[in-house]
Amino acid sequence: MKMSITYRLFFLILCATSMAIIFLLLIMWWNINQGFYKYLGTVDQKKLAQVVADLGKKYEQQGNWDFLKHTPPRWDSSGAMPFLQPGMDHPPLPFPDENPPMGPQFTERHPDSPFVILSADKKPIHGFYPHNEDINLHPIIVRGNTVGYIGLLSPKHFLHPMQVQFLSQQKLALVLGAAGIVLIVIIISFPLARRLVKPIRAMAAATHDIASGKYNTRVSFSSTDELGQLARDFNAMALTLEKHEKERRQWVADISHELRTPVAVLQGEIEALLDGIHNITPETIRSLYAETLRLKRLVEDLYQISLSDLGALTYRKENLDLIDVLRDSMESYRAEFSRKGIALKEEISKDVKAIGFFDRERLRQLFTNLLENSLKYTDVGGTLEIRANINENFITTEFQDSKPGVSAEDMEMLFERFYRVEGSRSRGSGGAGLGLTISKKIVDAHDGIISALSSPLGGLLIRISLPIFGGRK
Repeated sequence: MKMSITYRLFFLILCATSMAIIFLLLIMWWNINQGFYKYLGTVDQKKLAQVVADLGKKYEQQGNWDFLKHTPPRWDSSGAMPFLQPGMDHPPLPFPDENPPMGPQFTERHPDSPFVILSADKKPIHGFYPHNEDINLHPIIVRGNTVGYIGLLSPKHFLHPMQVQFLSQQKLALVLGAAGIVLIVIIISFPLARRLVKPIRAMAAATHDIASGKYNTRVSFSSTDELGQLARDFNAMALTLEKHEKERRQWVADISHELRTPVAVLQGEIEALLDGIHNITPETIRSLYAETLRLKRLVEDLYQISLSDLGALTYRKENLDLIDVLRDSMESYRAEFSRKGIALKEEISKDVKAIGFFDRERLRQLFTNLLENSLKYTDVGGTLEIRANINENFITTEFQDSKPGVSAEDMEMLFERFYRVEGSRSRGSGGAGLGLTISKKIVDAHDGIISALSSPLGGLLIRISLPIFGGRK
């Protein structure tokens, strides 16, 4: 069965916390045992000095250790070591043999005394001496000679019932505390996991909607952390997709609309010829040819824009003079402007040069589009002025024509695809609204800037700035 991310996150938090608690519990458990035994051992070692002194005095009086057979020493809370007499509350301990057995039976005995007394050659005299336990032996010195050794066994062998109860209570408190912490983690981690996963679930649902084509989907967010940043980026992505989808639909609608007109005209003309309504005359053929050229020009513009969008529009750049290309383009259109009665003025110094890394054909296409635009939309008897100025590492070219003008609202949309100004500049002689779009893409490919402004002559001013690396004013 597939486990949801909420439960996986919950169990991850629970397991990580539980492991940390178990590790801490083991450390504290070990520390309580070792610390408590070390404390008791330190206290007993301080008392042991008195015991060593008492044993030394007794040995000096008796001259040997035989007295331990009948009066074994007793440990009291003060550290003094009076010797038990036969018949007292603690029976005399059996004195071990001269050579006690050292096998498993001896080493596994439970000690009957908290300390062990050894002879000068370290043979057990009193008490149990486990060889698998590290015992700190203290010498018993009489008149400058070491007559024996005494050592304390670990306090864990002689815990008082109250001490055992204290240790048990501490360990129980540790276990209960650890269990309580785990319970608190369970209570807190599950709602926390759900809260952390909630925006992820919302993001997943929104992503599913986007994948289904619902580009108006948005994710609400209030945090400023990584999830909040992810939500903001997601909304930005959804907005971009929605915008692109609208542009795509508008693009298809505009293409269909632009293609419908010349195709319909061609169809009507050809049907009229087939039905005998019109005769086949040179004028009729010229009309059909004009519509064919219009359709070809539209298809070519669409193809150019498509290549530019795909990044496949080729550029063959070389070091050349932009002014030469501009003048060549102007000369090729001078007759057309004269035929329509529009004055084409050039305000460029004869000796000015602007050397840059340009594509000659694309620059010619750029200038041709701008000349065509002014030729189509400028009123008869108007003027088109072309200027060029060099400023540091840029050449600025301006195309400004006379009436009709363009409103500020329309000026912001001039470089959009298929956009044509409502009014005098979009009359039937106009194109498909792709010329300025193509011009902008050419300028962008040359790392330049193109903008539309109101012309002092009453029409439109197109300003182009392109980088150069050599020039002369």
